[in-house]
This record gives sequence, structure tokens and C-alpha cells, in this order.
Amino acid sequence: MKQTGDLALVKKMNTAIVLDAVLRYAPLSRAQISERTGLNKATVSSLVQDLIEHHLVIDIGPGESSGGRKPNLLQFRARTGFAVGIDLGVNYIRGILTDLEGVVLAERRLTLTAHDAAYVLPRLLDCIASLQAEIPPCPYGTVGVGIGVPGLVNEEGAILYAPNLDWTDVPLRAIVEERFGVPVTIDNEANAGAQGEQRYGAGRGVANQIYVSAGIGIGTGMILNKELYKGAGGFSGELGHLSIRADGKPCRCGNRGCWELYASENALLEQAAALGYRDLDGLLEAAGRGEAGVLRLFERIGEALGVGIANIVNVFNPDVVIVGNELRRAEAWLGEAMQRTVAERALAHHRRRLRVLFAEQGEKSAVRGAAYYAISAFLSKMKGSGV
Repeated sequence: MKQTGDLALVKKMNTAIVLDAVLRYAPLSRAQISERTGLNKATVSSLVQDLIEHHLVIDIGPGESSGGRKPNLLQFRARTGFAVGIDLGVNYIRGILTDLEGVVLAERRLTLTAHDAAYVLPRLLDCIASLQAEIPPCPYGTVGVGIGVPGLVNEEGAILYAPNLDWTDVPLRAIVEERFGVPVTIDNEANAGAQGEQRYGAGRGVANQIYVSAGIGIGTGMILNKELYKGAGGFSGELGHLSIRADGKPCRCGNRGCWELYASENALLEQAAALGYRDLDGLLEAAGRGEAGVLRLFERIGEALGVGIANIVNVFNPDVVIVGNELRRAEAWLGEAMQRTVAERALAHHRRRLRVLFAEQGEKSAVRGAAYYAISAFLSKMKGSGV
């Protein structure tokens, strides 16, 4: 019995190795998989056949030959299943449908005019359903749903506390899984944004990076030594609630002088009301026209962003800080003040290798990362099953 168990475990491990080789290096031949992995050719051929039968790999026919018979090449079947990614914001829901390589096939964006769960949840479920309706016939259908949310999430996928939504103890994963019957991953949206930029954006290949989600509030996702850091209880990254003013304004979190009170989209809109503006789109248009008061306002917000980023740099000494979410759209008008403030306030040794960038995925970093959560969970399941 022990020998049978050992053989099953070895097969699972070898299946994962072969599938990883296809994911990373395709198109490639069976012989090339053998060379890259060290597995013998007979084992590779058997495992590849299993992966083909389970619709994860396809033989795309002969490739180039360096002499002799042309080898058949293998490719990952990216459209054997599809993932739904959701970014639940304070005033919006953004959703995408992707294949298993993260290529976006459909998008949705809904504006939220209220925050209570009774209003938001039906719209969230409808958004997922409308994206699912775009899936073409395929072997695995919806492989999973990933959702980024602006708050604290526990291991059961419940939102423990989302101050800007005014939510507590909402069992979001259970609600979505009951409705759709597929695996669901819930995480803080800044963590999802960090994953989105690491996988598809400005963080590719960077070992130590901090993603700053600058929307209605501010959250951060921390990737240290190439791994997402979540802290002892899974709640790290709430750097928007670092105090930058000891006697500052009270925050919904119970603290005072929190960074997000001075550097977020909400802070921008509060100050913009005196200028007659109520939304970010209007402010961006006014800045584009060169309206002096709006330009000064963006400069103040850029400086406040820079203060918090300098603190992050001094604590974590990252290679890169990436600014994303809605304020990414204002890069042209707040970027210079932000960069200048970081240069003035961050320690000199910490600045030597530092880059402060804006997210390549723009305001879509979190939704791309949320979809990747679902893709990653599905592929891990397939690797662990030994197909």
C-alpha cells in the first residue's frame, strides 16, 4: 500500500513539473520538456498524454527541425476554461472575464450609488452572471471567481471590516459560492492589485515591491522576496491608516490623521467641492484645460501621497513602489509633486535603487489580480490531482 501511495505522489509531482514547463516555455516538444525537467522521455510522453486527455495541453503539430524528423510541439490550452475577476470598489464594481493565461475577453463596470450590502450584493452577483454568460463552450467552463474588496478578509472569505463601505462580517465567499457553485477567492483589493502588477504589469520580475491602491481610500499590497506578505493574521497592508498627522482629522477606522484622509480620491473630492467639482472625471478635464486651482489641488494630493510613500520606503526599503487604482489616472498632474516629496523625505540609502512607478494596468490592477487568483487556484488543483 505504501508503494502505491508513493507512486501516486510521484505522479502528481511529475505532472506539476510537466505542466509548469508547458506554461512557462510553450510551444515546446516532449523532448524539450525532458531536457528541461530531467524526467525521462517515456515518463514525459505518458504525462503529456494525460494532460491532453484532460484538455490542458494540445499538440499543435510539427515545429522546426535541426535535422531529422520534425518534433511535434505542445501548447497550453488557455481557453479550456475561464476565470471571473471582480474589483469591488466603494463607488464601483469592475469585472472581467479572462482565459487561463489572463487574456481579457469581456469587461463590465457598474457605478454604485449606495454602500449597504443589500444594494451592492445583488449587483455584484449580476455582474458575475453577465460575465459568465460570455463564456464559449469549453471543457471546464468557469474555473473560479476572484474578488478584491476594500477591507479586512479572513481565511473563510468573509469581510470582517470594510470602513469605507461600512460593512462588518459579510460572508462574501459563501454567498458567491452558493450562487454559482464554483471556487471563490476573496482578498483585500490592494493585495489583488499587487498580484495584478506582479503578474501582468510594472512589478514583473521585481522581488520587493509595494503596491499603493489610491482610490476612495488607500490600501497597500506588499510583495517581499517575490511572495505576497499578509502578516500573522492575514491583515497586513492597511498602511492607509498610518498616522501622518498626530492631531489630524478623525478617521472611520477609529484613528486620527490617517494617510488616506489627505492623499486619497476621497480627500481630493472633499477639497474639490469648494471649487465646484464633484467627481474625478470633471477634475481631470479641468486639469487638462490648465485650471490653476485644480492644478494646485492635484499638487497637494501628490505631496500627501509622497509623504506616505516615503514612510513606506523608509520602513520596507523596496525595489519599487507602484501607485494604482483611480488616482493613477491623474499621474500627469500629481506625479511630479509625489516624486519630489519622496526624494525629499525618503532616506538617501533607500532611494539608491528605488523606483516609484504608476501601475501599468492603470485602474485595472486589482481586477486583473483577482482573476489571477482564480486561475492560480485552478492550476494548483489540476497539478495536485495528477490529472
